[in-house]
Amino acid sequence: MTQKELKEFLNTKVEVYNHPSFIASDPIQIPHQFSLKEDIEIAGFLAATIAWGNRKSIINNARKMMELMGNTPHDFVMNSTEDDQQDLLPFVHRTFNGEDFIQFIKSLRHIYLNHNGLEAVFAKHASEDSLQESISYFKQIFFEIEHLKRTQKHISDPMKGSAAKRINMFLRWMVRPNNTGVDLGIWKTLSPAQLSCPLDVHSGNVARKLGLLKRKQNDAKALLELDKSLRKFDKEDPVKYDFALFGLGVFEKF
Repeated sequence: MTQKELKEFLNTKVEVYNHPSFIASDPIQIPHQFSLKEDIEIAGFLAATIAWGNRKSIINNARKMMELMGNTPHDFVMNSTEDDQQDLLPFVHRTFNGEDFIQFIKSLRHIYLNHNGLEAVFAKHASEDSLQESISYFKQIFFEIEHLKRTQKHISDPMKGSAAKRINMFLRWMVRPNNTGVDLGIWKTLSPAQLSCPLDVHSGNVARKLGLLKRKQNDAKALLELDKSLRKFDKEDPVKYDFALFGLGVFEKF
């Protein structure tokens, strides 16, 4: 395919998958349950944090997280007592357990009380076409309070070579406009032009087959390479192609 043909092919796939029907099989359905900004972003952040493994299991466990917080995530983050938080201890999703969950609640409270919330933290070190330094800064702020060392592994750091798939996916949810009813677009201080594609096994394999990515590992260098390829097609909204790459990989076994 020529570059023009490839762009047209991907744009067609974006139209297919950037559609409300996508929500039913995706963890993005969790933040869609809420209307308050802080509830949406906390629900989205927690759902994205556990978004690895079986998709049905991810969605079920993300629902369980919301139930354990009384389906009022922001209120629980800000007002739960230590006794309330003990109810989270039985939770487990793969290597993310109840102790990690409690640590996340404490760190989120710290961010809302002392750093003006999640959006403000991610906006602080944003560059014109990247949020990777913002993600690294976010991890630093998230763990600047006393914390369990084991919990650090659940937040990736692009400055240490990670593609940070789950946080990039969360940022897509928060920043891309809700034009088709999929992404939520509740953060207005950041723009889609700053987003990076959530790079995982599926999107990486499809990107390589299409000649958009040569690097074999799905790491920060691969993400930068893929970003450059996708920005040639649409520099204002490069991450819309996540729908095409992911859909081709997961649903069409491309």
